[in-house]
Amino acid sequence: MTPTGKGSSKGTGGHGRDRLAGKGPTPRAKDRPGHPAQRRAASAARRTTSGGGPGRSRGDERGADEVVVGRNPVVEALRAAVPANRLLIVAGPGDARIAEARRLAELQGIPIADVPPGELERLSGGAPHQGIGLAVPAYEYAHPDDLIPRSGTALIVALDGVTDPRNLGSVVRSAAAFGAHGVVVPERRAAGVTASAWKASAGALARLRVARATNLARTLGAYNKAGLTIVGLAADAPIIVSDLQAATDPMVLVIGSEGRGLSRLVSEACQVRVRIPMSGPVESLNAGVAAGVALAEIARRRA
Repeated sequence: MTPTGKGSSKGTGGHGRDRLAGKGPTPRAKDRPGHPAQRRAASAARRTTSGGGPGRSRGDERGADEVVVGRNPVVEALRAAVPANRLLIVAGPGDARIAEARRLAELQGIPIADVPPGELERLSGGAPHQGIGLAVPAYEYAHPDDLIPRSGTALIVALDGVTDPRNLGSVVRSAAAFGAHGVVVPERRAAGVTASAWKASAGALARLRVARATNLARTLGAYNKAGLTIVGLAADAPIIVSDLQAATDPMVLVIGSEGRGLSRLVSEACQVRVRIPMSGPVESLNAGVAAGVALAEIARRRA
């Protein structure tokens, strides 16, 4: 006879009823361990306590500072006005570069902390630090939708497979110089905004936003649905960039990595492909140079 049928077996007499008691309201997403919302909230809290402050890192859940080490790299980063949380110096005899780092940090209002050698070794992952380090806050990426301007003709640059942060910084510098509204990079297997990217951008990262796309091909499809023409830069394209009819339309310029170029899915997401004509023996340009040449031509056409 089944437990649910008529004439079923007797009840438990209340045994085990504690298991039927309510467990209270379902916790909010940000209070549930392991939930993405909880990780984002924890990341935001870490950024606040580390001095990153609000408004710097949307979409980046790392929350940890990047530590630039070495006397020359630290001085170069400070000269380039790379945003920093702290200058870390190991007590002991210094030299002219450490003195300059102290001076630059004081001028920029960056806190200076004296730390033991072991602490700097831990923060630098064991890299040779020469007694000095600069803690750079994690960059806060925009959402790709945020790059579409509310007015004016959209011009967005997307990078596919560019892994050198110096190239990213160079592209951002060119994008800012020629009127682009932002740069999109893939979330995985691509360069992110690091101290090297800040230096290469020559300060342009402070004026132009970078967004991260979970799936670049899908993001390009969304941009196209929003009315933007997706233009891929490829060495074997049939059209040269100076003949691009869509130059004056809302558009996304997609630039691939040097050598490999655009990936298959990203290339398929492009409505138009153009190339930069070259008469010399060089077969390809790096992303930073290619972006500068193509954006200059697009800006000329728009003017």
